[in-house]
Amino acid sequence: MMDYYLEFVFPEKQIRYIAVTEGEDTEKGLSDFVPFRNLFNEFMAKDTSRKVKAALHAKFAAGERTFSIAPLGYMRHPEKHNKLAVDPDTAWIIEKIFDLAAHGTGAGKFTKILIQERVPTAGYINYKKCGQFAKFYENAPAEKAYAWNIRAVSDILKDETYIGNSVHGKQTNVSYKNKKSVRKPESEWFRVENTHEAIISKDVFDQVQKQIESRRKPMKSGKTQVFAGLVMCGDCGWSMSYAERKYKTCSTGFFNCSQFRKLGKVGGRCSAHYNRYDTLYAYVLAKLQDWIYQAHTDEKQLLSRLLKSSDKEAAKSHKKQSAELAKAEKRKVEVDRLFTKMYEDWTSGGITEYNFKMLSQKYQTEQQELVEKIDRLKTELATEKQTAADAEKWIALIKQYSEPTELTAEMLNTLIEKIVVHEAVKDSDGTRTQEIEIFSRFVGKID
Repeated sequence: MMDYYLEFVFPEKQIRYIAVTEGEDTEKGLSDFVPFRNLFNEFMAKDTSRKVKAALHAKFAAGERTFSIAPLGYMRHPEKHNKLAVDPDTAWIIEKIFDLAAHGTGAGKFTKILIQERVPTAGYINYKKCGQFAKFYENAPAEKAYAWNIRAVSDILKDETYIGNSVHGKQTNVSYKNKKSVRKPESEWFRVENTHEAIISKDVFDQVQKQIESRRKPMKSGKTQVFAGLVMCGDCGWSMSYAERKYKTCSTGFFNCSQFRKLGKVGGRCSAHYNRYDTLYAYVLAKLQDWIYQAHTDEKQLLSRLLKSSDKEAAKSHKKQSAELAKAEKRKVEVDRLFTKMYEDWTSGGITEYNFKMLSQKYQTEQQELVEKIDRLKTELATEKQTAADAEKWIALIKQYSEPTELTAEMLNTLIEKIVVHEAVKDSDGTRTQEIEIFSRFVGKID
C-alpha cells in the first residue's frame, strides 16, 4: 500500500514525502531499501492484527467482555475484571420491557408506555452516574431523560446479554488495511453462554423472539387481529395467514394455510384449512372462560385435568418419537454395514477409487445426520415428561384473569402457545365439522 502512494499518488499530487528518522526524501530520491522496509512494515501490521484478534478471541472464550459502558440493567463487576453484574437500580427496567413484550405488547406501544411512566433511558442513567453523554443531557429539557425510541427497545429485546450470554464478532473490518465495518452473518457470531447472571429467563426471551417474528401489523382497516403468530396449520405446520373478504356493507376476516396460499394452487401443497375469524374468536374465548372459571372455583380438579391431558400427550409423543428413534438406529446400523462392505470392495479392487470417494462422502454425511437425529430424539424422550410444577405455573397465570368478555393479544400470548386448525370435513348431511386444538403454555393440549 505504501509503495503505491510513494510511486503513484504522491508524484501525481506533487507531494514531497520526508521520513526524518529513516533519512528518506522523495525530492532527493528514495533508497533501494524502501520497498523492503514497506514490506516488513506491512507484515508487522498484519501480524499484529492477527495477534490482537487471537487475544480477544481467547478473552471472549474465557467468558470475559470488553466494554466501555455496561448494558442497561448491568454494571461492571466490583471484583471480577471484564465481567458484568446485575445492577439492582436498573434491572427492573429490563424486566418491565420483557414483561410487556411477553404479554403481547408491541415495541411501539410500550415505547409510549415507558415515556408516559417517565422511565429513564440508558443514556440518561449513564449521564447521572458518571457524566457520560453530557452534551445530550446537560441543559436539555426534562423530557429528554425519558425519550425512548422503538430502535432502542427493539435492540434490548433481541440482546442475549439479558439471558446471561455474551455474543461477540457481530461486526468486523474489511481488512487490517481497511477499517470500514461490515456486518457479519449470524452464523459467524461468537456466542459464549452463561458468562454472567441473567436478568430474563430463556423461556421468556424465546417467547418474545417468536412474537417479534410474528409481530402484529395493523391492517388497512386499522384493525389488529389478536391471533397473530399463534394459529398454525394442522397438516403442514405452516402459520395460518389472515385476510379479509369485503362486502358492500361489511367485511369478514378469515384464516388460510399460508403454504396453500403461496404454493398450493401451483404445486398442490396442503389445502386451505379455511376458518372464519369470528368463529375461532368465539371458540377460543369460550375455552378460556371455562378454564378461568375452573381455576377460580375448583383448582384441584383443573390441576388433575391438566396432568391427565399432559400424560396423554406425553404418551402419544413418546410413541411417535420412540418409533422414529428405532427407525433411525436401524438405518444407522445398515449404513455402517454398507460402509464397511464398500471399504472391503475398494481394497479388493471391486470398485474404483472415484466411486469409493463419492459413496464414502454420501454415507459419511448420512451417518452424521443420523447421529444428530438419534441424539436429539434421545434428549427429547428424556425431557418430555410434564410435571405438576408446570401445570401449577399455568394455573397461577390463568388465575390472573376473571370473567373475560373479550380476547386480547396480552391474554392469548400469556396463556396459549399455539392454536392448530385442521381441515374441515363435510358430513353426509352437509354439516361442516372442523377440529381446532388449543395448546396452552407449559401444559400443552387440554382435553
